[in-house]
Amino acid sequence: MATIAPERTGSATFTRLNPLTGEVATTAMAASVGDADAAAEAAAAAFPAWSNLGPNARRAALNKAADALEAKADAFVEAMMDEIGATEGWARFNLMLAAGMVREAAALTTQIGGEIIPSDKPGCIAMALREPVGVILGIAPWNAPIILGVRAIAVPLACGNTVVLKASEQCPRTHSLIAEAFAEAGLPEGAVSIVTNAPKDAAEIVGALIDNAHVRRINFTGSTAVGRIIAKRAADHLKPVLLELGGKAPLIVLEDADIDEAVKAAAFGAFMNQGQICMSTERIIVVDSIADAFVDKFAAKVGTMPVGDPREGKTPLGAVVDSKTVGHVRSLIAEAVSNGAVQVNGGDVLSKGGGVLMPAHVIDKVTPDMKLFRDESFGPVVGVIRARDEDHAIELANDTEYGLSASVFTRDTARGLKVARQIKSGICHVNGPTVHDEAQMPFGGVKASGYGRFGGRAGIDSFTELRWITIETEPGHYPI
Repeated sequence: MATIAPERTGSATFTRLNPLTGEVATTAMAASVGDADAAAEAAAAAFPAWSNLGPNARRAALNKAADALEAKADAFVEAMMDEIGATEGWARFNLMLAAGMVREAAALTTQIGGEIIPSDKPGCIAMALREPVGVILGIAPWNAPIILGVRAIAVPLACGNTVVLKASEQCPRTHSLIAEAFAEAGLPEGAVSIVTNAPKDAAEIVGALIDNAHVRRINFTGSTAVGRIIAKRAADHLKPVLLELGGKAPLIVLEDADIDEAVKAAAFGAFMNQGQICMSTERIIVVDSIADAFVDKFAAKVGTMPVGDPREGKTPLGAVVDSKTVGHVRSLIAEAVSNGAVQVNGGDVLSKGGGVLMPAHVIDKVTPDMKLFRDESFGPVVGVIRARDEDHAIELANDTEYGLSASVFTRDTARGLKVARQIKSGICHVNGPTVHDEAQMPFGGVKASGYGRFGGRAGIDSFTELRWITIETEPGHYPI
């Protein structure tokens, strides 16, 4: 059976507290720089054996890993509820999609192809081949921890790479369960190593892993601010980075939209997982002529979505990850309201639950000069912006540094496609929510939302090297 971590150089630990109770949720190993380097060494040592396995052998191992993930369902639910205050529904959805991602990655092992390219040189057979790159560093966040932890490692493994998974300090147990599942699937020792570190050591540990000569590529999902730091550090070593960063997703509602469908999608997109998803709907841009009707219906829908203790499982909204999130969301709301915006839904944080049970907030008449229009909230609040017409709605949607996900609602699908093509985002949905993920889709953003793509065949491009190899079949003729 594979091991999930190399020998440790120290015995330090750190604790993650339950955001609802304040009690210790997890005690995890606090890696040193030596431990991080040892993880990279172990991955490098495992690379020859794993990369030389045939595609169907890798496929079989990955399918076993998907089964092993699903077998840990109850442990994942407990870990996510304890570490980040997740609802059981969110935890089980995470596991379902993550297992699907591993099976999709398994199916890709025989899709890592190449091509024969016509050569002008007589007798020359020219080939383009895709080959694994070596050790991949995957850095995963806390908000969708199983999905994004698995995404950081599944396609890299399918391509024949080995992986160091740098776990989030906010959910070390959840991410460790992922590594355990892959170990139980029988991958070579070191093929998946996990590094857990104390929050105070995060910058040092990540820097050491990026600097490590064995690490050839990095993928990171997280904030734009941290993504910039990682990209700069990696650039010093000319190491490619795949970045999936922040978002400020717009959902446009045109005057011919099915308002009821738009309301359902907007409520889901804005408040699923308390708005703590990179694709969360943060700006609803509604054409003036239907804005009042939309806001009335949207407010009524959100009014049916109370917040409560996720451990009781009685409400659609649960806890945010920490009190810092509550303070950030409150400050955005206060600044908007003080400048003329109108609070339609919302209320005080519930007294029980550690101060992290925050109701859904809808803020109408938000304008581009407000922070709520521009700053990522990553919490249970959405701004409604009123547009004059279609062109103005597109202009407002693009008036952001971010460009991950977007959505447009209209009964005219050709019109919807035309609008979607004008929105500067990596992802756009016509008559669907901004929150939508499938394992086989090319997932990623533009502008400050990052670059590169996870998922499907696009993931193969991200985690392989494209090489040109020739075979000469005729005697050579040279000018000298």
